[in-house]
Amino acid sequence: MAEFDEQEEKPKRDLGKILAMTYVFVNLCAMGVGSFMVYSGTIGYETPAATSEELNRELASFREKLQEKPMMYAMDQLNTNLTGLPRRLIRVELNLEMLDAEGFEEIINLGARGRDSVVRIINGKTYDDLESVQGKLRLKNEIVAQLNGLLDRGVVKNVYFSDFVVQ
Repeated sequence: MAEFDEQEEKPKRDLGKILAMTYVFVNLCAMGVGSFMVYSGTIGYETPAATSEELNRELASFREKLQEKPMMYAMDQLNTNLTGLPRRLIRVELNLEMLDAEGFEEIINLGARGRDSVVRIINGKTYDDLESVQGKLRLKNEIVAQLNGLLDRGVVKNVYFSDFVVQ
């Protein structure tokens, strides 16, 4: 009976050794792959070299794009209330100067979202905020920043007020 117990324990020991060796091997492989990925992503990363010719071509095409006739988008007239007392109504008509035709198409597709964001900006203003020239310039900058945040590829260069009445 003692011989029978020794024969059972021997395969169990061999199986344990095989599993331990497999575990060590898998861990070493995983560490090696992880180390390679860290090295290639950090120390071993080489930035792509850009030649001065490529940069000059990109700069020239960008300058040509800037010198093209600007694309203007006329938003519908906005009527909304200003914050504060006494209650005042503002009527604004905006023209948006777009950087290129791609942005022009994108602002057209923006539609009601763009109008809503402009209305929310104007609703947060008081008469005192918009009374001065500096206040109107701040309003323009806020509108440009808000619309550029909504656009993916297009850029709003400037906002022009073609109608600005506060009652």
